[in-house]
Amino acid sequence: MNLLLLNVIILIYLLITLYLGYRGWKSTKDSEGYLVAGRKTHPYIMAMSYGATFISTSAIVGFGGNAGLFGMGLLWLTLLNIFVGIFLAFIVYGKRTRKMGHNLNAMTFPELLGKRYNSKFVQYFSGLVIFFGMPLYASVVLIGAARFMETTLNIDFDVALLIYSVIIAAYVIWGGLRGVMYTDAMQGTIMFVGMVFLLIMTYLHLGGISAAHQALTDMVHLVPAKLAAQGHTGWTSMPTFGSTWWWTLISTIVMGVGIGVLAMPQLVVRFMTVKSNRELNRGVLIGGIFILAMTGIAFVVGALSNVFFLQTQGNISINIAKGNADSIIPIYINAATPEWFVYLFMLTLLAAAMSTSSSQFHSQGSAIGRDIYETLFHKKGSGSILVTRMGIVVAIVIAVILGYILPDNIIARGTAIFFGLCAAAFLPMYTCALYWRGATRAGAMAGLLTGTFATVFWYLFIHKAEAVPLGICKMLLGREILITQMPWPVVDPIIVALPLSMLATVAVSLMTGKPEEKHLEECFKGIK
Repeated sequence: MNLLLLNVIILIYLLITLYLGYRGWKSTKDSEGYLVAGRKTHPYIMAMSYGATFISTSAIVGFGGNAGLFGMGLLWLTLLNIFVGIFLAFIVYGKRTRKMGHNLNAMTFPELLGKRYNSKFVQYFSGLVIFFGMPLYASVVLIGAARFMETTLNIDFDVALLIYSVIIAAYVIWGGLRGVMYTDAMQGTIMFVGMVFLLIMTYLHLGGISAAHQALTDMVHLVPAKLAAQGHTGWTSMPTFGSTWWWTLISTIVMGVGIGVLAMPQLVVRFMTVKSNRELNRGVLIGGIFILAMTGIAFVVGALSNVFFLQTQGNISINIAKGNADSIIPIYINAATPEWFVYLFMLTLLAAAMSTSSSQFHSQGSAIGRDIYETLFHKKGSGSILVTRMGIVVAIVIAVILGYILPDNIIARGTAIFFGLCAAAFLPMYTCALYWRGATRAGAMAGLLTGTFATVFWYLFIHKAEAVPLGICKMLLGREILITQMPWPVVDPIIVALPLSMLATVAVSLMTGKPEEKHLEECFKGIK
């Protein structure tokens, strides 16, 4: 490997990134600039920032690696990502979020909810959920970037993780959301180019589209017996309906991430950075093409890596990666692509990780500074921004510590856990806030608490993948999980917690007094 060339490329990339962060810092004069980029963001920057924040190394490395394990069934997640994560998010949720955010002068997702329901509890408790729930998601994004750096640069994983985290901290802490969005747009463009090249080269390696997919279909006899027993039926077909493999794919990966995107705080705040619905309408096409290229290509290439490794090394991807799905994509890139593309893809993954990490840490910092500190202590201004920056530092430290201690095969699962938590905790009251004038403060609080604690309970006591390693159920009750009858040990919490949260929000709202009409008029002013 030409380390001199690689280092020059990365240095140029980092200098551009830091310059854009500096531009954000120079043009950030107040809290509105720091938290919502002054509400005058260009549609391309908004859409690319949204997409680049949405798609991270967890999508490319983690879920791409899982496609090497599960197969093409993950393309259902791409469908949901585009329909739910872009079309519904921008048109159904984004337009009303933008207008209501402007009406209430809200600068964070929890602040929007808190002001809509006139509840400080909703704001600071939502901030707490974000600050304490997001580190797992943030850490798996760091792991994805560090794994590729480890494989490509042949450096220690711990060193790679530390270097990457310091770079992120350098421009997120000072540049605010404007700096984050500038760098996101640049990083998203690099990601798009890198992924398109990857798809073309994969099909060229495998003899074309038809030959590649037929070869993958013909590999059904190579499915490991252990996976076949759990319902795996091949890499181009869906798992057996109702099997362990089916429930994991559909409830955890597809539903958890596909629905949870609607209530991701770092994505929702993007809608409040534009001045009109026109920018959102323009963003739909840009965002849709970007998500299709990112997730669709990652999942197809991940599945087809099995064909490449069978032809070149006589084994399937998960065995080549020694059981760690998180390593499949990095190993494939280094084995199947020319040296110049390894450099390009290195930038692609750095861009994917940095764009998501920067937004995650910005959301955690704003949760501490704006949603918890200001709400509880009634202090605004420069002190709040200082607390926000301190919160970002703390968030980065926590994520790095988790990055060192989390196990293998955690990237996709860690992502799905946080997406599912956000869906259960926030989505019912967020939807009702935008569309139902009868939703009350008590209803929002009931849904928030029900969704949060139902999700936590399910992970600790019922969902086998988390409950058994954590051992809390075993320690308290003497058994690994509370319910052993299938399919409950493999049903993701979102399937249970989200309906319960919605039921609690609606039922309690119906039983409690309607909000003041004057407040509702302020919230819904200009919303048709």
